[in-house]
Amino acid sequence: AVMLLSACNSSKKEGNATLNDKKTDLEKLKGEKNKLDSKISGLEKEIAKLDTSAGAAQKTKLVAVQTLAATDFAHYIELQGHIDAENVSYITPRGAPGQVKAIYVKQGQQVRKGQLLLKLDDAVIQQNVVAARQGLEGIKTQLSYAKNIYQRQKNLWDQGIGTEVQLITAKNNVATLENQLQVTQENVKSVQVQSNTSLVYSNVNGVADMVTVKVGELFGSVGSGVIKIVNNGSLKVTGNIPENYLGTVHTGSQVIIQMPDVNKTFNVAVSFVGASIDVINRGFVVEAKLPFDAALKPNQIALMKIKDYAAPNTISIPLNTLQNDDKGKFVMVANTENGKMIAHKRMVNIGLLSGDVLEVKTGLKPGDVLITEGFGSLYEGQLLTLK
Repeated sequence: AVMLLSACNSSKKEGNATLNDKKTDLEKLKGEKNKLDSKISGLEKEIAKLDTSAGAAQKTKLVAVQTLAATDFAHYIELQGHIDAENVSYITPRGAPGQVKAIYVKQGQQVRKGQLLLKLDDAVIQQNVVAARQGLEGIKTQLSYAKNIYQRQKNLWDQGIGTEVQLITAKNNVATLENQLQVTQENVKSVQVQSNTSLVYSNVNGVADMVTVKVGELFGSVGSGVIKIVNNGSLKVTGNIPENYLGTVHTGSQVIIQMPDVNKTFNVAVSFVGASIDVINRGFVVEAKLPFDAALKPNQIALMKIKDYAAPNTISIPLNTLQNDDKGKFVMVANTENGKMIAHKRMVNIGLLSGDVLEVKTGLKPGDVLITEGFGSLYEGQLLTLK
């Protein structure tokens, strides 16, 4: 029994040794195969370049190409803004608040500068006007009487009748009343001006965007109804830009304003750049004035595209044509050699991205033929066929 067990163990060890040897041999063969495959592939590529008959048999790749030309490249900052009205007026009385007696404007109505909008209660003011005018007439009567007395006193004095004191007193009475007359006339003018404050006028042209005042209410006090006039002829788009763009955006920078709600686009310029950075959002305000358009409304959402970089006569390529490897960024181009179109790898140095268009600093020139479709599996020297 002992001899039988020993024989079995010996047989098992020999079997394991044989299996390990076979695995080792297999790994060696696989390694040799990979080396041979690599050598075969390299030789095929070299033969394809040197042997025209082999090149004819080489498999070609179907691609689409684009001949590059120098164009003007621009980069834009995209942000959301909104429309503001430059000329918005909240109407207030020129004098003290007063009770509304009549309203001459409706919400949504076009109004012009100087148009009468409201009439306030002016009963007290009119009483003051009447009293001031009556006072003025009284002063005029007294002055006329004083002048008459003075003239008579002077005539008597010229005849040697009366005293000098009487003459001087009469003259002083006239001077005093003349001063009172001047003061009273100014008072009447002031009261008349106050009477006009009961009439409330628009101080701008525009649309009555809000009319919440009602007859009988007090107008002009805190919490009372309002009249808001908006001039849609002077609209602007306002946006907030991150502070890292402070050095590239300035007054006069080109702006493309897109209004998606009304399907309109405007090419304008930055009209204002904020002088300070907001401590909360770390941005600064920019504004761009808009031309008149009846479809535009205050507080409407707008998309702002502000040009912050421009490069004339620059090569640019579609973003999806750019590839990467361990050597860096590259694209595939097509060259015609001996009547055949051959793929070549071209290393490039890129700049900014604008939408799906990429600026190329170096590596490409006008006239280069860029492969735009079918470039993903190309290799250096592969034959090409155009779609």
